[in-house]
Amino acid sequence: MSKFLKRSAQGAGVPHEKRTAGLETVAMPLPSKIVLSMNQHIGAPAAPVVAKGDQVYVGTVVGKAGGFVSSDIHSGVSGTVAEISTMVGSNGSTQTTVVITPDGEQKVDPSIAPPQVTDFKSFTDAIRASGLVGLGGAGFPTAVKLSPKNLDEIDTLLINGAECEPYITSDHRCMLEDTHFILSGIKAVMKYLNIPKCIIGIEGNKPDAIAKMQSAIDVAGIEVKQLPCRYPQGAEKVLIETCTGREVPFPGLPSDVGVIVMNVTSTAFVGKYLETGMPLTTKRLTVDGDIVKEPKNVEVIIGTPIQELLDFCGGLTAQPGKVLYGGPMMGTCVASLDQPILKNNNAVLAFSEAWAHLPKKTNCIHCGRCVNACPLGLAAKDIVKAYEKGDVELLQELNADLCMSCGTCSFVCPAKRPLAPSIALAKILMKNGGKK
Repeated sequence: MSKFLKRSAQGAGVPHEKRTAGLETVAMPLPSKIVLSMNQHIGAPAAPVVAKGDQVYVGTVVGKAGGFVSSDIHSGVSGTVAEISTMVGSNGSTQTTVVITPDGEQKVDPSIAPPQVTDFKSFTDAIRASGLVGLGGAGFPTAVKLSPKNLDEIDTLLINGAECEPYITSDHRCMLEDTHFILSGIKAVMKYLNIPKCIIGIEGNKPDAIAKMQSAIDVAGIEVKQLPCRYPQGAEKVLIETCTGREVPFPGLPSDVGVIVMNVTSTAFVGKYLETGMPLTTKRLTVDGDIVKEPKNVEVIIGTPIQELLDFCGGLTAQPGKVLYGGPMMGTCVASLDQPILKNNNAVLAFSEAWAHLPKKTNCIHCGRCVNACPLGLAAKDIVKAYEKGDVELLQELNADLCMSCGTCSFVCPAKRPLAPSIALAKILMKNGGKK
């Protein structure tokens, strides 16, 4: 049964650390190989459609979507398929991979051409063929997002340019460098989905991006909204509330309140793809951290090993204590520097042992800061207590599965308790029917 939660939406004043915001994006040269996981999206994994020894080109489909909620995988290099193998992903799952050795020529697949788009179906078919997934981190196939069952009830397109995670500036650079493509992508979505209004939400710590986007708007129905600099302002439900005043019910989706949310980089890709026909093969991301010698914003071919990306940024000044896909609040730990760049990576951060060291936890002092800070109004300390008791029924009453793992509760906890990881385990407990 749908219901609304009373949300505090306090969030946390995390340090911004946007040290690369003023650095223009640089293109990384061809890597020695690319490793393309078939699991670069939420949903069914793609299935390889090439074999060892096959010749491929830039834009060639090497993995075909495994269902409606899935996504094609394309090669970002011309070269030869070296092997079909497996790897262990950052979530611990075994994933099929296609490994390709570049030939250095970067020949484009002869099939690449701008798609012929005339209506909603041809538009969503084109987006599906492009391999686009949510590039803000979630990895949800965009063609599915743009096909809600209640499409006629959608009145607002919301573009997420908040980029509230510390360190990450890749979306910021996108707004400065790909302004034209963002606007053309917005116009296409509004046209083919018949959405009358668009709001571009940008945190106030990016005044240059706000000014650039405002000056580029040349049609009615599109506006820029300056957002508070408060983490996690870019979280979907928080963003919707800030920009529209609407609250997404639980359980529910943005479309239930007439909204579709797209990341600003995803939107820019839509604009670029409609002009060029080149599928998703590269990604702009931020490389930073206290041991990265030359922090950069880098345009990198998807599948590039992290080690080669770090080498392009001058290497590391010390042994890493932790390397992350994404930001320090919601990022995922990398088990090996052989891991490849994925579609939805927006950053690679490398930290020293000292910076990665977790503080010693102490007993909960029942201060309530975790409750006050949670953007969804959840009682983190109570959820963790219910998890430790294995009480699935209480976890359901506390709406533990609504948690979006933003990490705000852990950040504000004066006792340094690992609340967010424990709640993640609680969600697994609920999913498994009480089995840890």
